[in-house]
Amino acid sequence: MLQNESQTLDEATMSIQPDSKTRRYDRQLRLWAASGQAALESSRILVTAGSATSTSVLKNLVLPGIGHFTILDAAPTTPADAGNNFFLNANASIGKPRAEEAVPLLRELNESVDGVADTRDLEALLQTDEGRKYVTSFTLVIAHNLPAKTLEQLSTLLWQDPTYPPLMVVRSAGFLADFYIQFHEHCIIESHSETAPSLRLTKPFPALQAWADSTDYDKLDPTEHAHIPFALILIKEADKWRAEHGGALPKAYAEQKAFKADVRARQRKLDEENFEEAEAQAVRMWTEKAVSSDIQALLDAPPVDPRSSPNAAFHALLQTLRAFVHDPAGPGCLPLTATLPDMKTDTESYVRLQRMYKEQARVENARFKELLKEKFPDLPIEEAVVDAFVKNSHHIKLLRGRPFGAFDRDAEALASALQIFPKETATHLAFTALSALLARGTEVTAEALTAGVQDLVGPDVELPDELDAAVGELARAPTADLPNTAAFLGGMVAQEAIKLLTKQYVPVNGYCVVDLVDSWTGTVGAPQ
Repeated sequence: MLQNESQTLDEATMSIQPDSKTRRYDRQLRLWAASGQAALESSRILVTAGSATSTSVLKNLVLPGIGHFTILDAAPTTPADAGNNFFLNANASIGKPRAEEAVPLLRELNESVDGVADTRDLEALLQTDEGRKYVTSFTLVIAHNLPAKTLEQLSTLLWQDPTYPPLMVVRSAGFLADFYIQFHEHCIIESHSETAPSLRLTKPFPALQAWADSTDYDKLDPTEHAHIPFALILIKEADKWRAEHGGALPKAYAEQKAFKADVRARQRKLDEENFEEAEAQAVRMWTEKAVSSDIQALLDAPPVDPRSSPNAAFHALLQTLRAFVHDPAGPGCLPLTATLPDMKTDTESYVRLQRMYKEQARVENARFKELLKEKFPDLPIEEAVVDAFVKNSHHIKLLRGRPFGAFDRDAEALASALQIFPKETATHLAFTALSALLARGTEVTAEALTAGVQDLVGPDVELPDELDAAVGELARAPTADLPNTAAFLGGMVAQEAIKLLTKQYVPVNGYCVVDLVDSWTGTVGAPQ
């Protein structure tokens, strides 16, 4: 009998052990959860070169487990490639197709990832319907140091249809680099914002208000008084303040100080940390809004017909959120989030408060789903997606992009950016000038690069002193793909690619400029 019981216990223990996949990806699952991992594993990435930078990017995508990658590269391995690319077999790879040499070593990093080498020429592919269909069949396209003409053809193709994949353009030379993500729009439900969601203390729901009203400081013993959750303290003080100030909450700095003083005056003993916490959290009473300015901007924007958008679910949910906020029977604000911060209180009070928030969040979630069904009865949206949207409605994001190169064609925007971000803009423009020189087969010199930048911004715009350092580095190493820069870019670009693929966290929107000489990064050219 004891043996059987022991066997049953062993079996039970084994049944709760994580599988090999969960163990392998444990750390990243804590960042983007199973939904993000599923998105990664279903992705198909096209990389248009087998350069050191490209393979470094792929290394950081293969390790977390993308589904498939293809290296599209017709170039043979050169001695320079063998010297700077760790995913080639050194001198043994020289003369052999660069893509075919890199893929096997990349696949060794993660046996669950499929990798393919394609030695066809990208420019030739873009001239045929079959080739264009092939390029647009991927989830994401990453292009490193493409010739200007080929890059223009590729970016134009991928911009033609909102359903085509985003394009990540990476340019590097020596210790400088920049990269840009081309997309029509990018919808983010789980932005993982560090800003705490509203606890709705200025407009408490009925159960919370009732608990606050029933809390009588005078009837509490010292232990109970020292464990009142700060949420209740602030609600009670807000009610008292409104009664004495015509229904208004503190606005001016002097009023805010007075409100905090009132909270502090409620302390019976100096060691009542819950009242100290309430004083520290009092800022919520004059900063929390029914709808934050970022979300209000989304709600005020012209609605997008879900039937005409590749992001139909997001736009349907956004319009439902607008209806929820304006629902006469609703709270007049965004749906409540059930997550509570830590508090200086006892377990019983915290659990009671947590249950209240969870119950109210459940009620509002149900109302949101009713509105969604009323507005879009024929649009199928997974319940998990709806739940995630409601839970994260305080921090959703909708980014709108523009084609690669549009910023460089806007002389007025360039001149303005040179004034505000001289280092970042100068380095970015130096790369654009370098691409033009290489396309024409012109010798790359500091003077030629400076003249190219001047042509971009116009003859009347004074160039900043910061341009000298940028053109000096690009003239020194106009085509050098250094291992140091490749490794750094590999991490940065892969990180942004993962944000795009998982639709979690907020990716760079603009040209991200990297200077490893002076060790800084910056962003310019973000769409307005």
